[in-house]
Amino acid sequence: MKQKILPADVPAKKEKEFLRNFKKATGGSGRLMLFAGDQKVEHLNNDFYGKGISLEDNDPEHLFKIASKANIGVFATQFGLISQYARSYKDIPYLVKLNAKTNLIPYSDKDPYSKEWFSVDDVMEFKKDSKLDILGVGYTVYLGSEYEREMFHEAANIVHKAHKNGLLAVLWIYPKGNYVKDEHDAHLISGAAGVGAALGADFVKLKVPYKKGRFEANLLREVTTAAGRVGVLCEGGNKIDEKVFLKELYEQIHIGKSRGNGTGRNIHQRELKEAVKMANAIYAITVNNATVKEALKELK
Repeated sequence: MKQKILPADVPAKKEKEFLRNFKKATGGSGRLMLFAGDQKVEHLNNDFYGKGISLEDNDPEHLFKIASKANIGVFATQFGLISQYARSYKDIPYLVKLNAKTNLIPYSDKDPYSKEWFSVDDVMEFKKDSKLDILGVGYTVYLGSEYEREMFHEAANIVHKAHKNGLLAVLWIYPKGNYVKDEHDAHLISGAAGVGAALGADFVKLKVPYKKGRFEANLLREVTTAAGRVGVLCEGGNKIDEKVFLKELYEQIHIGKSRGNGTGRNIHQRELKEAVKMANAIYAITVNNATVKEALKELK
């Protein structure tokens, strides 16, 4: 197993640290439950205030309260939010998101480019000074954008630098831009998975493939095979019924052979107690290999 999860660009002196981070993030299962809290920039306040969303969610601290109480692999959010709240939440396993952009400019008007905000060196200095449990870094690439070359360059360097420092590297790779006709096309998403492998990521967070607008788990087999040794994380998407979500998650893992999920709205849009229960149910399926029936018990 070690030879499959330990990238060759992790130096010998950092191998133990990388393996520790990998084991802690995945609970020893090889699967990652990533609690996504990076939408404060990506979706502005649309995901945090409105119909069907708990009023608690409008306060950024809600994310940290959930991450501190629930079973998660890593909590992924921006450097600045972590610096604001981490003194109060030192025990959370963090993954620092290194780039972000808003959704104000339509993709039909301008292809997206999300430039790196901070470097891996900045994260390592922060980790050393704060003594926080930072397990990895993340970065988003918009496949098909006219700026993909610049994002590939940044992503490749981030992954390599993360490995040199014993950190995990997670890439969000989403097809976006004027030349992308269907971002949920299984064949295109498989291409994104292959790009994640070529960039050297440990995990790649991808769109869920649809056929005629519906999720079909067997479509994931092309995607997960194309990813090779890189773990595929399926995005959580809009908040839906808990049982439907957990059933799809189980099928993604056991039929589609994904190795985890990146879930935000389906967790944090609930009030704290319910959000923690939902996170625990997701973790149970992802890391503890629970059935849907067993995971649903976490919601009671």
